[in-house]
Amino acid sequence: MKADILRFKKAGIILFWLLVWQAASMAVHNSIILVGPPEVLSALIRQAGLADFWKTIGFSFGKISLGFLMAFAAGIFAGGAACRFPLIGDFLSPVMSLIKSVPVASFVILALIWAGSENLSVIIAFLVVFPMIYIQTMAGIQSADLQLLEMAEVFQMPGLKKLFYLYRPALLPYLASGCRVALGMNWKSGIAAEVIGVPLHSIGEKLYLAKIYLSTADLFAWTLMIILLSMMSETFFLWLLSLASPGFRHKKREGRSKWNS
Repeated sequence: MKADILRFKKAGIILFWLLVWQAASMAVHNSIILVGPPEVLSALIRQAGLADFWKTIGFSFGKISLGFLMAFAAGIFAGGAACRFPLIGDFLSPVMSLIKSVPVASFVILALIWAGSENLSVIIAFLVVFPMIYIQTMAGIQSADLQLLEMAEVFQMPGLKKLFYLYRPALLPYLASGCRVALGMNWKSGIAAEVIGVPLHSIGEKLYLAKIYLSTADLFAWTLMIILLSMMSETFFLWLLSLASPGFRHKKREGRSKWNS
């Protein structure tokens, strides 16, 4: 019953903002400045009927997802190595500070010079996500229960068992939290890189063309598609993480039920 009420509440809120959007569009009465939901939906359906639409989706989704997966794997590996060998963490610390401080636009221009536009979104997605996963990995490993670790040392528990039974439960909540932020930033930075580099058959190219031709409906339609792809990526990847720890998934559901009540 509470779940049904919550769904109706969310649907009502979404409907409210759609009506506000439509009212604002009617008040402006200029399709170049602002279009309403019907025009955006019509543009999206028109684009979806083109073969190039799905090729564009596949290109950008593949490149940006590849950048995220590479950063996820590298961040876990580097974070684990930095915790195991503090000297590695000392060497990586200035690199992480540099990556976090340098504007994305600077990285985009450098990547264009070094690698061209085709793999631009892969590189930028990697550079944006990598520090987030690295930091969360270190925080998760360092949050492991010290008493349990001491007990594991006393009983000479093998390294793999310590990794699976002690470090994994401590690490997964931190990774899930980091991925929620990283996946959103992954898509934002990847698409921004495509808009600047304009690689062929990319969503960034379509956004750039929409700007050139003042097609606000197409601009909103592609933006809506980016939001949907980002939400799908986040839901799917967090679901995969939850499979690695059923207990964590159970705690997550308990937390949601307490929050809703």
